Amino acid sequence: MSAADGGATEASEPDGFDVRRVVQVLIIGRGGERWRGSGYRVSGNTVLTAAHVVRDAISVTLRFLTEDGVVTDVPAEPDPLWEDSGVDIAVLKIAQDAGSREMYALEVPPVRFGRITQPVDCESLGFPKFKLRIDIASSELNRTTQYRDSHHALGSTTPWADLRKGTLEISVSAPGADPEGRSPWEGMSGAAVWSSGYLIGVVSLHHATDGPGRLTASRVQRWYKSLSRDQIDDLSELIGLPTRAAHLTRLPPPSAQLQLADDDPAEALAREVSRQWRKEEEQRRVHDPFPLPLRFGCTDRNVFDHWANIRKLPRGAAAHPLPLDGELDQIVEAYLSVPSSRLVVLGEAGAGKSILTLRFLVDWLDARVPGDRVPVIFGLGSWDPAATSLRDWMCAQLVRDHPFLAAPAAHGGSLARALLDTGKILPVLDGFDEIPSGLHGKALEALNKATTMPLLLTSRPDEYSRAVNDSKESDVLTAAAVIELEGLTVEDYGDYLTRASRPVRGGGPDSTVWGPVLARLRETPFTPCTANLAEVLSTPLMVSLARTIYSDAPGQDPRELLDFPTPEALQKHLLAAFIPAVYKLAPTDDRDADRPRRPRRRRRHWTPEHAQHWLGYLATHLAELRTHDLAWWQLGTAVSRSTRMLVVGFLAGMALGVPTGIGNLPVDLVGTTHPLGFAIVRGLLVWLLHGLVAGLVFGLVYGFARRGPASEPSTLHIQLFGGIRRNAAEIVRRFVLGFAFGVPAAVALELLDRFVIGPLGFDDGLSGGLQGALLFPAELGLGAGIALAIMAWLETPIDTTSAISASDLLRTNRKNAFVYMLVWLLVLGLPAGIAIGGAPGYLGEFATGPVLGLLAGLTFGIEGAFGGGLGYGLSFTAWGQWVALSRIWLPLTGRLPWAVIAFLDDAHERGVLRRAGAVYQFRHAQLEAHLAHTFQAHHASRRPSSPIMAQREPLVTGSTSP
Repeated sequence: MSAADGGATEASEPDGFDVRRVVQVLIIGRGGERWRGSGYRVSGNTVLTAAHVVRDAISVTLRFLTEDGVVTDVPAEPDPLWEDSGVDIAVLKIAQDAGSREMYALEVPPVRFGRITQPVDCESLGFPKFKLRIDIASSELNRTTQYRDSHHALGSTTPWADLRKGTLEISVSAPGADPEGRSPWEGMSGAAVWSSGYLIGVVSLHHATDGPGRLTASRVQRWYKSLSRDQIDDLSELIGLPTRAAHLTRLPPPSAQLQLADDDPAEALAREVSRQWRKEEEQRRVHDPFPLPLRFGCTDRNVFDHWANIRKLPRGAAAHPLPLDGELDQIVEAYLSVPSSRLVVLGEAGAGKSILTLRFLVDWLDARVPGDRVPVIFGLGSWDPAATSLRDWMCAQLVRDHPFLAAPAAHGGSLARALLDTGKILPVLDGFDEIPSGLHGKALEALNKATTMPLLLTSRPDEYSRAVNDSKESDVLTAAAVIELEGLTVEDYGDYLTRASRPVRGGGPDSTVWGPVLARLRETPFTPCTANLAEVLSTPLMVSLARTIYSDAPGQDPRELLDFPTPEALQKHLLAAFIPAVYKLAPTDDRDADRPRRPRRRRRHWTPEHAQHWLGYLATHLAELRTHDLAWWQLGTAVSRSTRMLVVGFLAGMALGVPTGIGNLPVDLVGTTHPLGFAIVRGLLVWLLHGLVAGLVFGLVYGFARRGPASEPSTLHIQLFGGIRRNAAEIVRRFVLGFAFGVPAAVALELLDRFVIGPLGFDDGLSGGLQGALLFPAELGLGAGIALAIMAWLETPIDTTSAISASDLLRTNRKNAFVYMLVWLLVLGLPAGIAIGGAPGYLGEFATGPVLGLLAGLTFGIEGAFGGGLGYGLSFTAWGQWVALSRIWLPLTGRLPWAVIAFLDDAHERGVLRRAGAVYQFRHAQLEAHLAHTFQAHHASRRPSSPIMAQREPLVTGSTSP
């Protein structure tokens, strides 16, 4: 909370503009010349001013002026504590002497710093030359004494002026001409520029060609691009400047959207995205020990639009390139400096594109205020632009990863669609190169149709260049600036690898296993072995793999990296050694602190050999699906359709046959005079025949219905009270579907009992004759319809506090299935029990009373729960197919572990996988491709190679093409 928000103490809360902290800076130069400037007290003992004001000073005096006109002069040390002529700012230190003790005693709140994104009003208080005045009191004493009074300049500024220089253009009321022909603004340099109580710049220049109504100021936001990280850290310590540009307060704030309810879908989405990706950043150890210094700059490739379009300039205006060079923590600033809000990031395989998008998202959310767009990462590898529009695909991705957005919006459609249509989403489109080959042109065409959509897009350079330049119909991404990631140097990763490794005892405080290797890279960088290693370690991915293999695991010597003859061989070695190394280490704890804690299952220990095999199978599965998204509901699609039909049919048959056969035993023993042997044999026949028919029906229906993609998981959960209910039309549709399925199924079972089991001599006399033959199909049809209708009424969209991980989505679908079975049990069992128990003589001489009614109700209910509910779930729901194929068949055949989700969670904790909403992804496509190639090489006789493998990330570095 700031002071403006009602903070408790002035000393500790940030403060806005305060006239008592404005100073006039009085200078005596080396040659005795005198001049003046302005400044602002930013802390207890420091004053911010322009660097050129105090250049060559031997004496500096700071003159404070109160609202009552009382002047107080205090000395300052002539040498600035900090200065930089490039951005033209300096920090002066108030000297500690008798005259300044009272000044030091005052408590000074910190300053608030801001960045402007739209034209804003601003103000500045300084001491310009045109405010030169004669002291009246001294005139009466026949002495002429002059002083400069304060000038409160009120004006405006815009973020789109002086873009090339990066300064602020301040428009103010013009003073009169100076009689000496000098600038009337002399002495204003160093004055702080404020907007809405935030410091946004420091006055530095008055260009005569701009006229007397324009001032130039050093822009706070540009300091982050012009200064080094160490300089920013120094300023943070001295004057309280935020360490990242993204932490500067955005001006002006979104006025109409500041007061938004906590359940506003955009705000709920922002909280969920922030929680997910901050956890992912922690899991990837981005800050351990510190982020690798990724750098980027404008690309030299001919792949971007006219600068006039990028800068949205009017017709005929001169267009100059934007200065977009920067480091990892400046990516938000670089994006904000692009007027079109469309930026493409190019980088070779493993160059750090994913880390950069993650940094962009986290920094954006740090600076975000209510009403701002919400950045969402979309993996483009799953988009088919020839079949699905961009907005439809993004809407489906939003619902998949954030199920609460499936809820209906006020004006129709889903919340996801409403957020997209109202511009609340900032798409971060990751992996343009992962779009299936041959569709890049269509993808660009679709992106260019959405010319008003802001976006950040990443791609490998070669694929993007081909998409832009390969044909006459190709085009650049409209109004998009393009930057490219640079490779790392030994100075970039040397300190990183050293600090990430344990010290070697006796070798000095900075001695690690990397010492000899780094020394060779620095001393003899051009020998073949060191050049190979330097080329491989130029990408953050390879540095991260090397760190895991040699820094995290004890007993490994990285000097062996100097023995490989080619960069390709070295890279393959790192990829091959990563899985064995990471599975020798204990995984981290992956539980979120802000989520409800569930009982922790016993930690499983996977051997490197098993992990390598299972991960290879998963990588090959993704290659065959032509996607990077590892979704639990799609794992079974790796099995042939005929096998899936057999497995689903067998399990569905067992689900109906077992409870039906067992349920016949007590019914026959209580409701008839038949002996136990008869009941057992009849139960076995019912088990076999009912199960066979059910298995055939469900297997064939599954095979016919599942010719396309796998069933999507439900984004709904069961809620008895409250929530957003389905409309009546959907409930009626579900009832009709259940009735249409239940009646034929009942007729088939009735015919089986009367014309197969009866003629075999096992008719128990409980069929109910013609009345039973007519009532049973009606009861089963109505029961199935009512069961489906009740489920439709109970289903509501997942709320905004629900988790979005793969295991949580699976858990929700499993709960839905169990409730579904319970509904079938009650709907079929309760009416059957009441009807049979309350109808004397209805089914025969002994078939009367509440006992048989209870048994009949339980039998019908259990048969309905397992035969109807579970059989339907196995055939038509994502959870049922997951159980049948991924939890039973694939582990049974050795292709996956029995605890699949536990294995995926463990792989994520170890850094092999990463989470992207409700799906997993391999931490990098190069690792995925390597695992798939290795798996295929070991199973070549049983599984042909997949053609998609040739289209994945290349197993080479540098500029070599795949």
